Amino acid sequence: MTHWIIPDWPAPANIHAATTLRTGGFSQAEFSSLNLAEHVQDNPEHVLQNRQKMTRMLGLPSDPVWLQQTHSVDVVCADQAGQMFVGDASYTYKKNIVCTVLTADCLPVLLCDIQGTMVAAIHGGWRGLLNGVVENAVAKMPGAEIMAWLGPAIGPHCFEVSQDVYDLFINKSRQFTGAFTQQSDGKYLADIYQIASIILKGVGVQKIYGGQFCTVTDTERFFSYRRDGQTGRMATLIWME
Repeated sequence: MTHWIIPDWPAPANIHAATTLRTGGFSQAEFSSLNLAEHVQDNPEHVLQNRQKMTRMLGLPSDPVWLQQTHSVDVVCADQAGQMFVGDASYTYKKNIVCTVLTADCLPVLLCDIQGTMVAAIHGGWRGLLNGVVENAVAKMPGAEIMAWLGPAIGPHCFEVSQDVYDLFINKSRQFTGAFTQQSDGKYLADIYQIASIILKGVGVQKIYGGQFCTVTDTERFFSYRRDGQTGRMATLIWME
């Protein structure tokens, strides 16, 4: 059984990427079983075992560059591997540096250029998407022709948001209108994949792949914070050979 997803996108041959599933690890109970996050009150020993297993099973060239994610718009250079960076996206122009984000409903976005000279990984919650984390990451790749892959996130039939969230996006751009469906109780269903695609196209990224998942409804494969509350996290990773 494979415990990860390989992105279906026409990335250059030297670009490698994956999203882990929730299966195949050591964690117990609500963290069952391949939880890769240290901040969710899981047994630290299990998290360490899971991270070691992930490194082996994906054949990573180095330890992943983990981020302390805060729903910010901060994008960090991942080249100083081994440090714990605070930010919600990382990028590199160097080979064998593994840019990594953790999610359990938020949208992981991977970027690379068509020449295979740069990569980035983005943690896209609605706040980060609204405030510019995608734009900030793309800005680290000036002049490049970029492609993007949208990994497992909460699906458009499950992501209920308030009028406030809707208003924030519409006030930013009327383009987002089509990404929201009004509900009878005054709330909205938001399509996080469409929101991200609108933002990416707005900064010139036309080649967009993925986006067909739902972490909430696919209980076998994915952790979901909205579904379960206390739960683990999947990792989405990208690196260059």
